[in-house]
Amino acid sequence: MNLTIDELEDAEEQFGRLKELSQQEEEIIEGLPEDIEVSKLLSTDYVMSEVEELTLISKTYSINASEAKKIMNVFPNEYIIHEQNVPELVKKMRNNRRQLKGNLRENMTKAIDVVIDAYSEHIGKSIDSIYWLSPYKEVFRKMRFSEKDLAKLNKMKDLESRRNVVDSLCKYWEAELDREGMAYSKEYSVLSKNMSTAKKEFRKCLKAVAIQTLNKSKKQRQLEFIEYTITKHQGITAKGIHEKMPSDMFHITNPNIISKSIKKLEIASSDGCYYKVPSLIKKNIWAYTAAFIDSDGYITLDRNMNPRVGLVATGERGKVFMKEMHKSIGFGRMHLDQKSPQDTRLINRLNFYSQADVSELLTKCLPHFRLKKGNAKLLLELIRMKKSYKKAEWYKPRCDEIFKLMKWENHRDHVGFDWLKEGIYLDDIQKYKDNCKISVMDELENIGGILA
Repeated sequence: MNLTIDELEDAEEQFGRLKELSQQEEEIIEGLPEDIEVSKLLSTDYVMSEVEELTLISKTYSINASEAKKIMNVFPNEYIIHEQNVPELVKKMRNNRRQLKGNLRENMTKAIDVVIDAYSEHIGKSIDSIYWLSPYKEVFRKMRFSEKDLAKLNKMKDLESRRNVVDSLCKYWEAELDREGMAYSKEYSVLSKNMSTAKKEFRKCLKAVAIQTLNKSKKQRQLEFIEYTITKHQGITAKGIHEKMPSDMFHITNPNIISKSIKKLEIASSDGCYYKVPSLIKKNIWAYTAAFIDSDGYITLDRNMNPRVGLVATGERGKVFMKEMHKSIGFGRMHLDQKSPQDTRLINRLNFYSQADVSELLTKCLPHFRLKKGNAKLLLELIRMKKSYKKAEWYKPRCDEIFKLMKWENHRDHVGFDWLKEGIYLDDIQKYKDNCKISVMDELENIGGILA
């Protein structure tokens, strides 16, 4: 779009609107309580995430997270004149100035200066409003950036992304200081290259924000933020999620909307608290169950040779996981909110008692076990023996061996375990393993010789 001569004549008046627009920022600042100096509080020599900033403001001034978020939300809106941003507009004004002469040309030059001065002031306020960046403003101004880049930096909420940006600025700054006053040499070239590399790292950080955040719809970013927050803060409520949201999401949603959005995610709830269910529960329940048994479960048998398999978890989070696993597995018995012997957090169990349940569970989990595969094989052998070979002459002796092997599997890492009390001689363990009856049962079943 080219500007007409009439528009150019009164350009200075038109672009004076920039001053009026800047009042939006001033009104926000003036609306803050007099005793709250956010910039001094947050412009520290170390980088914080947005959550840490909100926590610091809340504790310092005894306000809630919602009020703290409003105080922090001072990033100015982008200046748009004639549906163009200021750099594009200045470029067109300069192109059109070439066609002018005399007073019109002087007026256009003054108008351009007014726009540039106001825009510089606006950029300065934008940088200052990004509290974690403002201590590095001097070196930051030497980077190649636009107003949209500042918006991307303002959207950086996590600690790692902010630290990466500051790291690139510090590398540039250090190399520049070392190069200052140095004659051209090999070392000068190395430092110049380091400065160029630091600039590239800075641009890479901005590009990551564009890919991860700006190119996604608000709904996508909202769902991702909800899922990420629940993963980091298991047991958080919808109100808690809302208070942790970035400013651009905070103002367009509420706890009720968040609760409805959560239904679209793999999120479990208990009494209004939300927990992220591991995706492996949905993708491969048997792999997840095997891993859970390896770490927080047991495979054993009692003295009456009854097989027992169980999963154990504590607290509200454990209760939610047990419910989800019971739902996904489809069988087993739940025992929730049991008192612990130490009278600590409540214990939740998912137990499997029947031979059919134990056999199905262990058969499906067997390929995925890492620590308790030996226990699982012993129980599967025992269940098969009890089902069809109780009258075999080797049944009872083998049951005794399986019992001892199970004890050995469950206590082999326990230093000082009294093996003799259980009648176990460690020299016999390998003999018991070699006496497995699986091949015997296979052979008998292949020739139709199952013993009833």
